[in-house]
Amino acid sequence: MTIQLVVVVVVVVVVVVALEVEIVVVAVVVVVEVVVVLVVLVVVVVMVVVAVIAIVVVVVVVVVVVVVVVVVVVVVVVFVVVMIIVEIAM
Repeated sequence: MTIQLVVVVVVVVVVVVALEVEIVVVAVVVVVEVVVVLVVLVVVVVMVVVAVIAIVVVVVVVVVVVVVVVVVVVVVVVFVVVMIIVEIAM
């Protein structure tokens, strides 16, 4: 009877320890999954920020090009008008 009691106690202790170890392993896995999700979220946020910055840079470049083209056209038109006035005056 004593051996059976010892065996039952040992089995109960082993099962309890195994359950505690399993709980710890599950907790570690959950923590790792949360960390991975957070890292993925950070990467996505960084990618979105980079995309927004790229869009802003493209818009600024387009605006600068349009302004330069408008200025060049205005200068050429003014030059042509002045040359026509000078030709008429001569």
